[in-house]
Amino acid sequence: MATAAAASASEAEAEPKAGPKAEGEEAEAKEARTRRKVLSRAVAAATYKTVGPEWDQQEEGVSESDGDEEYAMASSAESSPGEYEWEYDEEEKNQLEIERLEEQLSINVYDYNCHVDLIRLLRLEGELTKVRMARQKMSEIFPLTEELWLEWLHDEISMALDGLDREHVYDLFEKAVKDYICPNIWLEYGQYSVGGIGQKGGLEKVRSVFERALSSVGLHMTKGLAIWEAYREFESAIVEAARLEKVHSLFRRQLAIPLYDMEATFAEYEEWSEDPIPESVIQNYNKALQQLEKYKPYEETLLQAEAPRLAEYQAYIDFEMKIGDPARIQLIFERALVENCLVPDLWIRYSQYLDRQLKVKDLVLSVHSRAVRNCPWTVALWSRYLLAMERHGVEHRVISDSSKELEELRSAFARALEYLKQEVEERFSESGDPSCLIMQNWARIEARLCNNMQKARELWDSIMTKGNAKYANMWLEYYNLERAHGDTQHCRKALHRAVQCTSDYPEHVCEVLLTMERTEGTLEDWDIAVQKTETRLARVNEQRIKAAEKEAALAQQEEEKVEQRKRARAEKKALKKKKKTRGSDKSRADEDDEKEWGDDAEEQPSKRRRVENSVPPAGEAELGPEADPGLSGSSAPAAAEPPSEQKEQRAAARRRDVPRVLHDSSKDGVTVFVSNLPYGLREPAATLRPLFEACGDVVEVRPIFSNRGDFRGYCYVEFKEEAVALRALELDRQTVEGRPMFVSPCVDKSKNPDFKVFRYSTALEKHKLFVSGLPFSCTKEELEEICKAHGTVKDIRLVTNRAGKPKGLAYVEYENESQASQAVLKMDGMTIKENVIKVAISNPPQRKAPEKPEARKAPGVAVVPRQIYGARGKGRTQLSLLPRALQRPSATAAQAENGPATPAATEVPKMSNADFAKLLLRK
Repeated sequence: MATAAAASASEAEAEPKAGPKAEGEEAEAKEARTRRKVLSRAVAAATYKTVGPEWDQQEEGVSESDGDEEYAMASSAESSPGEYEWEYDEEEKNQLEIERLEEQLSINVYDYNCHVDLIRLLRLEGELTKVRMARQKMSEIFPLTEELWLEWLHDEISMALDGLDREHVYDLFEKAVKDYICPNIWLEYGQYSVGGIGQKGGLEKVRSVFERALSSVGLHMTKGLAIWEAYREFESAIVEAARLEKVHSLFRRQLAIPLYDMEATFAEYEEWSEDPIPESVIQNYNKALQQLEKYKPYEETLLQAEAPRLAEYQAYIDFEMKIGDPARIQLIFERALVENCLVPDLWIRYSQYLDRQLKVKDLVLSVHSRAVRNCPWTVALWSRYLLAMERHGVEHRVISDSSKELEELRSAFARALEYLKQEVEERFSESGDPSCLIMQNWARIEARLCNNMQKARELWDSIMTKGNAKYANMWLEYYNLERAHGDTQHCRKALHRAVQCTSDYPEHVCEVLLTMERTEGTLEDWDIAVQKTETRLARVNEQRIKAAEKEAALAQQEEEKVEQRKRARAEKKALKKKKKTRGSDKSRADEDDEKEWGDDAEEQPSKRRRVENSVPPAGEAELGPEADPGLSGSSAPAAAEPPSEQKEQRAAARRRDVPRVLHDSSKDGVTVFVSNLPYGLREPAATLRPLFEACGDVVEVRPIFSNRGDFRGYCYVEFKEEAVALRALELDRQTVEGRPMFVSPCVDKSKNPDFKVFRYSTALEKHKLFVSGLPFSCTKEELEEICKAHGTVKDIRLVTNRAGKPKGLAYVEYENESQASQAVLKMDGMTIKENVIKVAISNPPQRKAPEKPEARKAPGVAVVPRQIYGARGKGRTQLSLLPRALQRPSATAAQAENGPATPAATEVPKMSNADFAKLLLRK
């Protein structure tokens, strides 16, 4: 369309030149300009009248077939008074809007929509010079879209009259193809270059443009076909006997690339070629067809989706990255950026691929430059651009042409600090830069590059006044800066201030001060440093002792509250149980009154102590379901028994089916105790055996079940050899169905009360760190990646609860103490996934020793070992049913008062019912 307009314009110019010269060339040029202006205004007026105010910019071009009609419309527009009147009204409104837009752009030149509206109105008014300037100004600030470039190119092509104008259009095309990879622009470029084939070097120019177009978009599966066909048509039009091979070459190159409608291209080649198609071409064609089938799902997904189709492009990019063809990877990135040019992450991924894989200087720098033009607000893109320029040796004048770089840098730092103060601190009452990283970088630049230590010290004074004076790592950063670029006197001054102000790790600061005075100071300086450090550390220790005492008191109060809550729950439970059983136990209480007081009553089934897999008492297994559990001689049938007794009888019948496990303590050396297993484990033995058989031969896996047949969560694993049992201990904390399994030696604690299973140190470990406040989603690998930046990490242990859930705690073991100390300074207060962590040297509190039975007993009361009564104690009551008159001093009391007690003194004489009756009736 643009070519026809250019041809008509050139013909209109050629007519007056062919005739006699009535006036000079100046008048002729003026007449041509007037004619072009009238033509453009007529076209704009007709378009506005037909389409409306919101006319589509893409439909403003002049087609080849409508050249004469548009000229006729221009003539009618000139001759119609009504049209002139309408045009002048609209022109006045447009002029006012143009002035408003120009004023707005003078205020904010980065208003993209304002640029677009201004270009549209200027084009509508026929202000060709102004619209060209507006487009030029916009293209310097923003990359233009395909639609804006095509509209601009069509207008410039229509006005191109001579060779100079053609060169100007060529330059415009070169700028257009650099913003984005657009097949339509390349197609227009190739077709326009064909028009200049008659000029010097025209044929080489056309072929050069088409070859570059094929390199850029020839692999485009849906739009690349048009470039190939246009190039072939051009070569076929100028074909000679010597040019036939060029067309053959184009067909063969195209058929080796997976493109849509490949079958039609192959059929066309068969029809065009006089000779049979070579076998190698057919093989490449079939291979390209197979590749096309792999790419089709992604292309069809793009065709079906709606713009900007970022997710679809991301999937396509991942597929291309796996295949690894650099040309296709570059093309799919460019296609995605045409529709997602404002997505910084996509530019970062593209530039990162080019930096690491291709490393072609011109290509890398071009992409980085385009990235910051599209997303100038993204700091990461600018930093990557600067790194790329440094990596490829770009001269400093290209990076910054200003002679006032230092003043501009200082001004930028000052603006950043002012922005943080006004927009963050004052509005949100929070510090936008709590560690003052911006000021630290500014101070380093002043000290290192500008040799201005005075300015650097002023900045560090400001940093310390913002609440950072209590942190040792901040003082050490300042000290290192002074050591590198300052003098010893200021280093000493900074460390003395640090000793007085640091509250988190004053030991580190004191050690640095003493080290410096030992190597560089005088004896007087050493004495002053020793006195100050000792005084400061003594005061810090006092504060820590007070804080520890306060914390211990709070912990004790918390423990007392927990014990009170436990007692309250136990009392409430006992009271509820007593109320529940009061009515049903009346008849049983009457039967108990008839029993002899000196006989041992049989323990009721509901009151029996439950012992896992214990052997039932003798005679219990002989009782049938109808047997009477009482000893009162009642002969009531089973059907008349209370419901509670029937329930206990059914439970006793179930208990008889539970397999009994008799543990042999003589095999403890070859046995391990496994606990904390999931209670829902259906086949514990079958599940655990493969795990432990990896250590050696397993003799038996003995899971422990309750009286009802439920798995209790622990078992014994017996091996053939003791060495295998020791290897099995390494399986401790291994996960079994989402729960950490505890593996410990099989030890009888009643015989070895001092045996400890806890396998971690409880003392101070200076090479190990304790990390708290971690996010629950933090993995061991993520924490190791953070910690290894400060030293060699030997081991990391994430603390979990018994269910295997993380508690937000971890222990990190370094190779030596110095690495651990540096890690504390660097990592304490660090933010990980929005969680602020705390890091300290590992120093667990002392584990409380279990309270011995002697400490729990009351004065005058004999202590009975707990093993006699089981885990739940003696019973619900500790009251003695023996009358006071019959009580005798215990063996311990007798021995304390009258010397060694005889065995007879400890025995209470047995009494009959008659003796008790006489005693009670005695007056």
